[in-house]
Amino acid sequence: MTIDLRSDTVTRPSAAMRAAIAAAEVGDDVYGEDPTVARLERRLADDLGFETGLFLPSGTQSNLIALLCHCRRGDEYLVGMEAHTYKYEGGGAAVLGSIQPQPIVHAPDGTLPLDALERAVKPDDPHFARTRLLALENTWHGRVLPQDYVVAAAAWARGRGLAVHLDGARLFNAAVASGRPPRELAAPFDSVSVCLSKGLGAPVGSVLLGDAALIGEARRWRKMLGGGLRQSGLLAAAALYALDHHVERLAQDHARAARLAALLHGLDGIAVAAQHTNMVFIEVDASRLRALDAHLQAHGVRASIGYLPTVRLVTHLDIDDAAIEAAGAAFRSFAA
Repeated sequence: MTIDLRSDTVTRPSAAMRAAIAAAEVGDDVYGEDPTVARLERRLADDLGFETGLFLPSGTQSNLIALLCHCRRGDEYLVGMEAHTYKYEGGGAAVLGSIQPQPIVHAPDGTLPLDALERAVKPDDPHFARTRLLALENTWHGRVLPQDYVVAAAAWARGRGLAVHLDGARLFNAAVASGRPPRELAAPFDSVSVCLSKGLGAPVGSVLLGDAALIGEARRWRKMLGGGLRQSGLLAAAALYALDHHVERLAQDHARAARLAALLHGLDGIAVAAQHTNMVFIEVDASRLRALDAHLQAHGVRASIGYLPTVRLVTHLDIDDAAIEAAGAAFRSFAA
């Protein structure tokens, strides 16, 4: 069996989730007739305190559509330099929306310092893009944003006339780790994107949440971008199953990540840089990356090893205690 630590997106539906998919009542969602999709959208909107929601094929499309709803051509959004919406979503806001990102250097805890944000806001002058939006991410590299910071940042943004969007791809990890209800974490935002295919383990999909006007516009953008699905209740059923059965168990992923970090601590040539929620970050000399990759694969372990010395290891519902111990043994034999 392969131990896949590349991402929490690699999970496979359980037999019970597959049964929920098979039993789903469906209709044509582009016509607004899929009852299971409607139930998912209503469920998350009610749970997180929003007027309504929209089921989308991916977190990338959900974030992009949020940016397109908040900003127009020639506008800009303030975003972290290592944020997913800026760095890992193909430049979609700039390419498809003519929206300029203004990247801000993260503080070590994942926050964007308010003084840096203040300096980044453009004056009302034809020389500059129009600053319209602040986008935050929670969790960020596994880190839970401090809630007092989130509240302060949202208040600052509104004082500047800016909307506030949350890339909440792992919002439920943040809720479980912090002990705060997801609704509290989402409350400061005008829109929130929640991913269902990461730690929650559904095969496909995200939901964008906001008020009726924003979601109405988002529905139009979804169609334009090719995200209008037909009998997507099959996918929504998996997401509903995940919300019912896979939220509290995220604590197990966090505990297993902590155990993995402990197993790797002190190994020759491997430095544990950080462990937050379900992620472990290690530093490996660049000259040994290819050897590490080959060694791990030979021992049935997959990791996202590229050209940079930082390697991210991610736990998820397909990784049990035995897999953590086996992965630790593979790293130990490499170090030896």
